[in-house]
Amino acid sequence: MWIQLTFLALFFALMLAVGFYCRKHAKSVNGFVLGGNKAGAWLTAFAFGTSYFSAVIFVGYAGKFGWNFGIASTWIGLGNAFLGSLLAWVVLGRRTRLMTNHLGSRTMPEFFGGRYDSKALRLISAMIVFVFLVPYTASLFNGLSRLFTMAFPQVDYTLCVVIMSLLTCVYVLVGGYMATAINDFIQGIFMIGGIIAVVVAVLQQNGGFSASMEKLAETAGWQYTSFFGADPSFLFFVIILTSLGTWGLPQMVGKFYAIKDEGAIRKGAIISTAFAVIVAGGCYFIGGFSRLFSESVNGKPAVGYDDLIPSMVEKLGPILIGVILVLVLSASMSTLSSLVLTSGSTMTLDLIAPLSKKPMTEKSKMISIRVLVAFFVLVSALIAIFQERSTSGTAVTFIADLMGVSWGVLAGSFIAPFLYGLYMKKVSKASVYVSFALGVSIGVVQLVKSLVGFSFGVSFLDEVFFKSSIHSGSFAMILGLILVPIISLFTKRQDKEQIDAIFSCYDRQVTASAKAVLTDMEKKG
Repeated sequence: MWIQLTFLALFFALMLAVGFYCRKHAKSVNGFVLGGNKAGAWLTAFAFGTSYFSAVIFVGYAGKFGWNFGIASTWIGLGNAFLGSLLAWVVLGRRTRLMTNHLGSRTMPEFFGGRYDSKALRLISAMIVFVFLVPYTASLFNGLSRLFTMAFPQVDYTLCVVIMSLLTCVYVLVGGYMATAINDFIQGIFMIGGIIAVVVAVLQQNGGFSASMEKLAETAGWQYTSFFGADPSFLFFVIILTSLGTWGLPQMVGKFYAIKDEGAIRKGAIISTAFAVIVAGGCYFIGGFSRLFSESVNGKPAVGYDDLIPSMVEKLGPILIGVILVLVLSASMSTLSSLVLTSGSTMTLDLIAPLSKKPMTEKSKMISIRVLVAFFVLVSALIAIFQERSTSGTAVTFIADLMGVSWGVLAGSFIAPFLYGLYMKKVSKASVYVSFALGVSIGVVQLVKSLVGFSFGVSFLDEVFFKSSIHSGSFAMILGLILVPIISLFTKRQDKEQIDAIFSCYDRQVTASAKAVLTDMEKKG
């Protein structure tokens, strides 16, 4: 136990030290929310990666999808790396930085308001972010609870949640985005080292890679060692949602707002991709061997999906367990800090400030953001504690289902208006409203269906479209990407002069067109 406690003490001390070191960067709204647009390649890439891969992936998704797909679940991690990271940087990075800077946008709702000249779209998108990021944030504590209980069986889970919440809250409140980015970098290093250590240890438990594959085939069947796994169609939907879904998540694309220059874009794409290959690929690869560590009862693990990964590592020794505990803490705290910073800034800049009768000063905005960051941390912690202590299966299921739906709602609502908004001049406001309505309505229907268990009586809807939050979220994104340009053809578009002024940020000449080169000299016009 003393080894684990030493790891935790050093880890927490380092996080707090970084927070207080970064106070100088958090003296203005722009500095607090975006770090003054001074984040370089390594900080931005690690901030992107650590926000992407939380404890939910390591403990929850890796075990669940590894059990269902076998070794083929590794494709999810590779999809996250090349579709969710590399392609996101290539397609979104430069244009996001240019247009958000040109519009003076610090949040995704602020971008929608400026890009489509609509206060209503700004307010609606802010409400969507507010409602659906809270359960996402609360879910981060689930993975932590499993491993923390294993490492410290005598310590109450509530105490763990409180300590983690307070520490995250302190360094975010004190240092803002830059403290979050630097801590994300440090936490990312822990995550890389931890994943590599776990992969090696798990394979060694079964005699190496070849022996592990042979045992998996004998235990579960050849399909769990095959290239496409036991359920290729479901695997496809998982890859789509968990990879392309990041393109529409405000806490993810927000990392591009703060990036420094062109060099940071190019380097960041490579670094972020490599990080995702190791962390995400490693997590899902480990999960592929989960059937070697639990018996199957009616097709499901006897220990439950969330306990699969903990059951795999509980006999690895105190040092490695300490490393893994820090890994999960890193994954949880990095994502938590990103989510609460996004939530607090969105609520202040996109709801409170626009609706305020008197213009808010810089100081009052800073106070509001900090208060709301603390509020979101508190609410998330309370939900997590309630879930863990609840004796009601319905309550627990509700939180879990809502977390799965939240990703689909945010991605389904935002990916099309954001992506097309960066590239197409002829996107109409009406099409954006439709995308928002489609994403939210599909998510709500999925949640109700999951909780109540009703049937549409139509096989496509019951067995494909709304089969799970993974399926419905993927369809929401696909439908948005199809419908937004079609609806834009038949609805009123923005004034040509206005839209040309917005897109002029891409045509300003530096050493080359701004479409090709991003400089750190770009300033709000």
